[in-house]
Amino acid sequence: MTYNNSRSTFNDVTSNRQDSPVFSAEGVKVFYNGFLALQDVYLNVPQKKIIAFIGPSGCGKSTLLRCFNRMNDLIPGAKVEGRLNYRDRNIYDPKVNSVKLRRQVGMVFQRPNPFPKSIYENIAFGPRSNGYKGNIDELVEDSLRRAAIWDEVKDKLKSKGTALSGGQQQRLCIARAIAMKPDVLLMDEPCSALDPISSRQVEELCLQLKEQYTIIMVTHNMQQASRVADWTAFFNTETDAHGKRYGRLVEFSSTREIFESPKTQEAGEYISGRFG
Repeated sequence: MTYNNSRSTFNDVTSNRQDSPVFSAEGVKVFYNGFLALQDVYLNVPQKKIIAFIGPSGCGKSTLLRCFNRMNDLIPGAKVEGRLNYRDRNIYDPKVNSVKLRRQVGMVFQRPNPFPKSIYENIAFGPRSNGYKGNIDELVEDSLRRAAIWDEVKDKLKSKGTALSGGQQQRLCIARAIAMKPDVLLMDEPCSALDPISSRQVEELCLQLKEQYTIIMVTHNMQQASRVADWTAFFNTETDAHGKRYGRLVEFSSTREIFESPKTQEAGEYISGRFG
């Protein structure tokens, strides 16, 4: 198998237009063991922007994020309904290979999770396992540079990635995702386990990376969303007739608009700190 870094698996002429959304959600619902977790979501994700998902706990932010690369497939009892297009193709079509999808839609988790391998192997392992034929040394260096951590680790590439600080580990995980030549980076609260200085480094890195990637980020930090996101989606919870809570998308606007003049009272109250 050859390693394809052309990003062409799902692309066509129409979807490569800069005004075409990367993702388009049409009535997406998510169930866990038969219970509704996320109600009808309609959403277009623009290219090469940072999109923040905000809202109280349990409102479906991470649930929707995991839909974008079908990570919910790995959760027993999870079911997704509706249509979710990536580059104009429904990723829940049975013909779509979820493993290939995840190469193009990478993910960075809440807590840094470097492999118990050397820094070098953390970057090289994925591409090598997928048949990468280029210069692996150059790929490792380029990925670490793009993740703004090369200067800190270039003299200790044989050291364990787990020996790095928390902030360095998270940037190593971002470099690991970049090495797979993705189109989109999903980030599930990437700074929640980091100190303020490390968080700022990750934020600055995201601002640099959006020149090449679309970034979708879940965050509980509204200040972070206001600093880095171009667009912000606000989610909230609702209770059904049986007392079960589920999440729903309330508002999706430019970050400036949603923070300065939200269209809904719910978003305004959440942003002003009245609940959540």
